[in-house]
Amino acid sequence: AALFSARANRRTVTMEEFENARDKIMMGAERRSMVMSEKEKANTAYHEAGHAIIGRLVPEHDPVHKVTIIPRGRALGVTQYLPEEDRYSMNRRQLNSQLCSLFGGRIAEELIGGIHGVTTGASNDIERATQMARNMVTKWGLNEKMGPVLYGEDESQAPGGGNTHYSEDTSREIDQEVRGILNEAYGHAKKLLEDNRDILEAMKDALMEYETIDADQIDDIMAGATPRAPKDWEEPKTPKVKRTKKTSIKGPAEEL
Repeated sequence: AALFSARANRRTVTMEEFENARDKIMMGAERRSMVMSEKEKANTAYHEAGHAIIGRLVPEHDPVHKVTIIPRGRALGVTQYLPEEDRYSMNRRQLNSQLCSLFGGRIAEELIGGIHGVTTGASNDIERATQMARNMVTKWGLNEKMGPVLYGEDESQAPGGGNTHYSEDTSREIDQEVRGILNEAYGHAKKLLEDNRDILEAMKDALMEYETIDADQIDDIMAGATPRAPKDWEEPKTPKVKRTKKTSIKGPAEEL
């Protein structure tokens, strides 16, 4: 009887519940109690839209799955990417594309508010991009000038535990190559967002209206169409999402 009762109390987990659980693990718990001003929400919407658009335009980037401006964990907004398959290594094209998408949020803020309107929200993006570029130069042998050489920063990184200290000239060259990689990625991403400013505005409007958009809505926006409403969405009396003219994405992503 006890076994029957346990089976009777079981229920099937819905896809919505599964999705919510996955979002909580990957993006952190929602903080709906956190009150954001309309200006802060708009800036976050531009920031996350910048990440998503660049992620869609650059080659060999993980697909954009969801974008939200609902605060989660320590973040005011999140752009979620879902790899299509397990990946154990990355080529230089994929790394460059990731660098571009990391800078997308900051660039979007700069396009909207100018250099003095850029916020501290991109600090983690900059940290990740800088570390990735430095690894390309010092660990992964993905820089022509420095070559396939390990430039370790401490003894534990050197083969056999030998001395890894290098000259000031070498250190300067490493910094120059890292900066060059970052500047190239930043410039490429900025050109893409400048050429697709209408898409940036449309995605920001959708985020301000719905707070969270999924891959289907992102497809609509990238195609220049009005994004479909989320499932079970109750239409407000005064819709906030602006209808935009049908347009095509400008500046197809060239190989980085």
